[in-house]
Amino acid sequence: MTAFWTEPDYDDHELVQLVRDRKSGLTAIIALHSTHLGPAGGGTRFWHYTEPKAALRDVLRLSRGMSYKNAMAGLPMGGGKAVILADDARTKSPDLIAAFGDAVDALGGRYVTAEDVGITEADMVAVSKRTSFVSGLPVGEGQAGGDPGPFTAMGIYLGIKAAVAHKLGKDSMAGVRVALQGTGSVGGGVARLLAADGATLVLADVDAARVRALANEIGADTVAPDAIMTTPCDVFSPNALGAILDEESIAKLDCPIVAGGANNQLARAHHGALLAERDILYAPDYVINGGGIISVALEYFARVEGHACDVTEVNARIAQIPERLREIWQESENTGVSSDVVADRMAQKLIGR
Repeated sequence: MTAFWTEPDYDDHELVQLVRDRKSGLTAIIALHSTHLGPAGGGTRFWHYTEPKAALRDVLRLSRGMSYKNAMAGLPMGGGKAVILADDARTKSPDLIAAFGDAVDALGGRYVTAEDVGITEADMVAVSKRTSFVSGLPVGEGQAGGDPGPFTAMGIYLGIKAAVAHKLGKDSMAGVRVALQGTGSVGGGVARLLAADGATLVLADVDAARVRALANEIGADTVAPDAIMTTPCDVFSPNALGAILDEESIAKLDCPIVAGGANNQLARAHHGALLAERDILYAPDYVINGGGIISVALEYFARVEGHACDVTEVNARIAQIPERLREIWQESENTGVSSDVVADRMAQKLIGR
């Protein structure tokens, strides 16, 4: 592996730290992209990577995305991320989680962690026993906190509705065909919200039992995971892992809108321009999926200040996501610059770059 600072996804990150704990078997990477607006906030991903370089690429891209996401959500937080490199069996022990919590604590508040893929609310509770620099913890009724997935799903749902209104001129989701990739905590939540609005849904997930159960619950169709991106639809909504939009896949899309919650959907920066060339409206992922971090951040700062976080405030912040998207799309149309670049420039200005 070459020096990490020569990697194409390195973006003048403030800190990239390898964490090793021999006793617990922990291997993790913590990356802080920017603390210009405040402590670097971003979740921890527990994942089996076939090669270390893939883990490095993930943490570099995800931490940069969190800088942009937090800035565009108007939060007093910078961007960071952590990945824990799981073994083939995805072995997760109490000692491993404790060692990770110690690593977060050693950064002295520069990084605030939370849930991401492979990490549960219970894991965050365990981490909180080793450090106070954690969010996404269980809270009481009427308070914001805990699993950020439902808040992320709400923001994506609102963003999809905004995209349909902007591109298709429809103020209702009734009969709008959405091809939804990924039916986990976030994707499943988006699907349920859209189904309640009368949207026509086609679902795909690598977990066949999960997607079948959800399809039966909400009356949706299913297709194989490798067919979802070529399914004719009004909206393609990616809600699984990232880097899925490249030259080949974009050429095969059969939709006027791409709007979903997966992080880093564009495999490379120039792929946003390819979507624009095909006249496909793109909702920048770190804008539309900001609902979860809004919940996590407001929960964290409320706890620091010694009070509960009112869910009403979180929902009010999430309700602003469509307006941010409309500003981006309007600027894109006015300038001829693709929406992803417009959003990047806005975010870079906010973080002083």
